[in-house]
Amino acid sequence: MFNRFSDQHAGFDDPVSLLLACHERVRYYLSLLQKLSAHHATHGSDEQARDAARAVLRYFDVAAPLHHQDEDDNLFALLRTRADPALSAHIDALAAEHPHLHRQWAALRVALMAIEQGGDAVLTRDQVEDFVGRYSQHAAREENAVYPHARTLLSEAEREDMGRQMAARRGVSAGTP
Repeated sequence: MFNRFSDQHAGFDDPVSLLLACHERVRYYLSLLQKLSAHHATHGSDEQARDAARAVLRYFDVAAPLHHQDEDDNLFALLRTRADPALSAHIDALAAEHPHLHRQWAALRVALMAIEQGGDAVLTRDQVEDFVGRYSQHAAREENAVYPHARTLLSEAEREDMGRQMAARRGVSAGTP
C-alpha cells in the first residue's frame, strides 16, 4: 500500500501496486474533502478552504480519471479475457460505477471551483459523505474482488505492458513512479 510519507513509491513496473497506491491517494483526498466540508461550513471560502479545494480539484480532475481509464482500458480489459463468471460480474459492476462516480464528482466540482475562487458555495455534508462513501466502497471492492486476480491471471509480460500503457497515458516513461 502507498504511504504518502514513505520514500518507497509504487512504479509503472508494478502496475497493480501503482493502482493500489492510487487508492491510497484517493482516500487521502476524500479525507481532505471531508475536512474541507467541515471547515467551509464554519469559515467559508477562506485561504485554507481555497487551498484544500484546489488540491482536491487537481486530484479528482486529473489523477482519478486516469486511474479509472487504467482500470477500464487495461486491467479490466485484460482480466475479462480469462475471468470466470464471478470475476466478470465484479469487473462489470465496478466498471459501471465509474461513470456514476464521475457524475457525482462533476456535481461536487461546481462548489469546489467556487470555493477555490473565494466565492460563495453550497457544499453539503450529505453530498460529500455520499461521494466519499461510494468511492471508498468502490475502491475496497476493487482491491478485494479484482486486483488480487491480476497477480495470478496476468503474465509478467502483460503486467509490464499494462505499466507501459499507464505511463504513456501520463506522458512519462515506464521507469518513472
